[in-house]
Parts: sequence; C-alpha cells; structure tokens
Amino acid sequence: MATVDSLQSPRFCGIRTFMRQPWQNDAGDADAVVLGVPFDSGVSYRPGARFGPTALREASTILKPYCPVLDVDINQWLNVTDCGDIDTIPGYMAESLDKIRDGLIPFFKSRAVPVVLGGDHSISLGVLRAVKAARGPVALVHFDAHSDTIPGYYGKPYNHGTPFYHALKEGLILPQHSIQIGIRGPLYSRDALAWPKEQGLRIVMGEELHRRGLEAVAAEALERTAHCPVFVSFDIDFLDASCAPGTGTPEVEGFNTYEGLTLLRTICRETRTVGMDLVEVLPDKDPSGITALAGASMVHAFLAALALKKSAGRSAA
Repeated sequence: MATVDSLQSPRFCGIRTFMRQPWQNDAGDADAVVLGVPFDSGVSYRPGARFGPTALREASTILKPYCPVLDVDINQWLNVTDCGDIDTIPGYMAESLDKIRDGLIPFFKSRAVPVVLGGDHSISLGVLRAVKAARGPVALVHFDAHSDTIPGYYGKPYNHGTPFYHALKEGLILPQHSIQIGIRGPLYSRDALAWPKEQGLRIVMGEELHRRGLEAVAAEALERTAHCPVFVSFDIDFLDASCAPGTGTPEVEGFNTYEGLTLLRTICRETRTVGMDLVEVLPDKDPSGITALAGASMVHAFLAALALKKSAGRSAA
C-alpha cells in the first residue's frame, strides 16, 4: 500500500491512517511507525481520550508532507507506516499497562522510531517500560501543564497524574538528563514538586518558559539530553486552554501552537530521539477539531525533524 497522493485523491476519501500513510501490522522496513493506544481509564477529571487516536488520524489527513520551516519533505526521507492500535482493557490499569508494554516492545526493538497516539497520560508508563525493555533507560523531554509525578490517586498507584513518578522509581528515565517543560497551574501543595526535583529532574515552570523564552529553554533541553537517547512525551494541555480546549485537565497561562511546534522542532532536530507520544486529546470536548489538529501537527513536527536528520546523514535513533 503506497502513501495516498492528496492531489489525486481528496483528503476526505479512504481509510483514516496518520497522514494517509500506508498501513501494515509490523514495523517492517519503516523509518517511523504510528500506533494508537486508545485508553483513558487513568483520568482524574474528564474522560474521552480513548477516542484521541481516531481524532488525531482524522485531523492529520489535512497535513502535507513538506515542512517549509525545516525545508524537508517527510515522504522523501522517511518510510512512515501506520500500524494501527494496541488493544487495552478498559478499567484495568495494571493489565493495560502490561499490554501496552508488550505490544510496543517489538516496535522499539525494530529500526523504526515509534510515535504513539494516546490515550490519557497514564499510557506513557507502559510506553517507557517498552522503551527500557528494548533500549534501556532514556532521557525524557516532557511537554505538559502537569508534572505527573504524584505517587498515587485514591489509594491506587496508577493514574494519568502518576506515570513519571513510577518511571523515576523504576529507572525508566535518566533524571539528570531529563526535563519537563511548561508545568503550570495550581498545585496540591507547596512541596508537590519537591520529590521529582530531588531525583534530579529539571522542571521548567510555565512562568519561567514565558520569561526566559523558547530559545533559552530549548538550549537547556539540548544541553541536558546531549549524547543520550531521548523520548519525547507531549501532553496537549501544554498548550493553553484557548488553543487546545479538547483535553482532560485544561490549564490557562499556557502556550500557543507556534511555541509548541518551535520547541519540538528545535529540540528534536538535534537530539537522538527514539520515540514520542502525544496524549490527552478529547475530541468530544472540542467539536471544532482544533485540539486534534494541534496534536497531529506536533507529530508532524517530530516526523519532520526525523526526516531532517536522515537527510543530513545523522542517526534518527
């Protein structure tokens, strides 16, 4: 199955794969694979992210392969395939995390760079477990309004606010080389972020990003992640609620799509990225579709950065 030419076939025709890329059930000889994880049993507020992968694929049909900002054509340099979804068990957190891990390990062991479409942010724990099983621990570049480093909710360990607490505890990420960007909004307590900081995780608050600017924070992220394999996790609520209303726990004082795309392109074009996830898109809370379009565009930026590295003869993974 070849990539669909949207100059020959209207974008509203055909089966919905990401950016109308071909579908196959394994990585094969792909440079990048897109997979969905339609799971939202980890939410603490608004549900609906189980429909995120479908919405992201739908929104992506409008995206064209050439990125003028990076001057690179994704389809020219990357063989991208959509490998469908990982089955989960609604309501069963631990079991679903196991299925996510086991389903993704073969893709992270392949030569391809996996891009995972969520789903709520709890899925990142299963994803990172797969990454460690296949490649070892990684540096994390995490865009979000929330640190997601709370030990547990409601007497249970797993929730969309806990994945990076467990990732730190399990040695899935390298805290001294990792960075969280854009954290903002009211917290449960004054010391809510003390523990992850004590582990060595760098947390750039939203106010600091606004104050210091994109260039300075991107440079810091590149310095921290230098020479490490990097996993990128992008929660759509990194964007301001005005730019991404269709999400589970929206926050104000955030960032626009230009700022998100600029940071992603700047960081990912220079790092040794081994994968990405894009989470927390709730299409039913945004009938306009701008949230899903923003999310799909972030994935496009990541793929464009991969293509740029390949075009320059640098390793994408």
